[in-house]
Amino acid sequence: MQHLFMQIYTVKHKLLLIASICMLRALPSGAQTPAWAKEAIWYQIFPDRFRNGDPSNDPTLADIKGCWPHNDTAAWEIMPWTSDWYAMQPWELANGQDFNYNVQRRRYGGDLQGIIDRLGYIDSLGINAIYLNPVFWAPSLHKYDAVMYHHVDPNFGPDPEGDKKLIASEDPINPATWHWTAADKLALQLINSCHKRGIKIIFDGVFNHMGINSFAFQDVVKNQQDSKYKDWFTIYSWDDSLAGTTFKYQGWFGVPDLPEIKEDSMGIVAGPKQYIFDCTKRWMAPDGNAANGIDGWRLDVAFCVDHDFWKSWRLWVKSINPEAYLTAEVIDKKEVVAPYLQGDEFDAVMNYGFGVIASEFFINKQSRISVTTFDSLLADLRQAYRPDFTYVMQNLYDSHDTQRFTSFLHNPDIARFRTWGEYFNATKSTNPAYHVGKPTDEEYKRQMLMALFQYTYVGAPMLYYGDEVGMWGANDPDCRKPMVWQDMNYQPEQKLSSQEVRTPVDTVEVNTELLDYYRKLGKLRNMFDVLQTGDYQTIIADNKSGVYVFARSNNNLTVYVVLNNSAKEQKVKLNMPGMRYYYQPLESEITKIKKANVALTIPAVSGTVVFPFTLDECVNVTPEMMGK
Repeated sequence: MQHLFMQIYTVKHKLLLIASICMLRALPSGAQTPAWAKEAIWYQIFPDRFRNGDPSNDPTLADIKGCWPHNDTAAWEIMPWTSDWYAMQPWELANGQDFNYNVQRRRYGGDLQGIIDRLGYIDSLGINAIYLNPVFWAPSLHKYDAVMYHHVDPNFGPDPEGDKKLIASEDPINPATWHWTAADKLALQLINSCHKRGIKIIFDGVFNHMGINSFAFQDVVKNQQDSKYKDWFTIYSWDDSLAGTTFKYQGWFGVPDLPEIKEDSMGIVAGPKQYIFDCTKRWMAPDGNAANGIDGWRLDVAFCVDHDFWKSWRLWVKSINPEAYLTAEVIDKKEVVAPYLQGDEFDAVMNYGFGVIASEFFINKQSRISVTTFDSLLADLRQAYRPDFTYVMQNLYDSHDTQRFTSFLHNPDIARFRTWGEYFNATKSTNPAYHVGKPTDEEYKRQMLMALFQYTYVGAPMLYYGDEVGMWGANDPDCRKPMVWQDMNYQPEQKLSSQEVRTPVDTVEVNTELLDYYRKLGKLRNMFDVLQTGDYQTIIADNKSGVYVFARSNNNLTVYVVLNNSAKEQKVKLNMPGMRYYYQPLESEITKIKKANVALTIPAVSGTVVFPFTLDECVNVTPEMMGK
């Protein structure tokens, strides 16, 4: 561990790290992942596209300077929230560029106030954990090109210009000079409001790269070899007229807008590492009290940062809050993911592996796997990691980096999720074979079946904002449409990205049946702790009928989940002593079971949950909670 301490510069840091090491060594195996994460139902929010709660802080043309496509002179306006997604506005048509160019200049004005205003809605879904895409100051719509990590983007708060003046008075690498801006304070209000509702919240940490607007990179551009930040980045050559060289540096995957933070054999180098550690503590314990800070981090492109950095950073995080949750973006085979989940780096990953297996069983038609193969692949994934990691995985079907869940159902064989590179490109709307329109009723019904599986399976279900109301869209940028709300009237989608009118025209509105279904599932999972922490056992895996039955059990309770993935109604015979009721969320029906040996009728593309007690016997269960 000697190399770890060599890079920590203050006695305070050393003492905290030593204390954290002792604390973690004292914990029994399996106790290193936070207990609350097993109970989580995650909701991912892309801030600019969720809700505009304060139009007075909307970005201006000057605020988008420094990000692709680097046009801060052509006419520009905030996009109308309810406009036809592909329809270009007059100011967009005026610059002569196409949709794919102009969509990168769009800003919709979503902000932190919008999230605060809609916490009641999030709560109604049964959500108890929020993952926010980046909120730190950055010029792009996605904000993975940070200007800095110690301040929230001024346009997410109530006083953008005042915040900028306050920030300008600071030394960005001296925490003693940092202020709490109006946007920062609103972020703390959001954290507090979440905690009052019993909702955890984590931020997106982008520690592999910054943006070209970042304070450190701008200083390097200005002062070249004389910059105090020159060792923060990998510089290949400097501006030198005598030597005939120009300024060149390493960008993330060659993208010049995203200069990579420099690493050596021990990970991120000393200067930026110290800055990241300082920022980590700022947001986790803003007043020295971890109860008032964020509850963890999601780490962007974690596979691009050396393991040694993550090991030392985890110790720092856990010294601030032992119950903090760390989840990583590592989209790869389980053999590649496993080293990150040994108890000394992350608690979980965004579980794309779960989505891959589910898509091959529920979505793909031409290459659909059998029930027994589905069961085998699930078992293989469950057994790939220690149980304490498996139970806190973020089980997702989509994200800001994929096509929308419902659009996958609408394009079932466009590509296999398992082949990430091919899948990523094939699911773009620029693919002529891709169907950009609204999913069918049958496809929404299949979404419900998959949601039932997601909410009853091992691990923590994770929704991408808008999945619950039926939003659709191809891969980035179309998966980042503004949220569809019931209090807004949306223009129908009738344009293609080429600006041609398409057929049919699709209405854009909340799918109330789907929304109600997700609310029922949230209540169901929160009601049964066995669905959060129970053991898993396969009961039936029938290739002929397409029926899959599994049980979740603990010392006190067993719950059965019956899934019919076929296009026909199925009779499922089960021997379930002690079972008294079954519940079909789609029909909102609770039906009494009269005997242990029962033949359940499961409609096509549907599922049922069977449980052992009457409603009167469980104080936590009410007819209202079960959708009656």
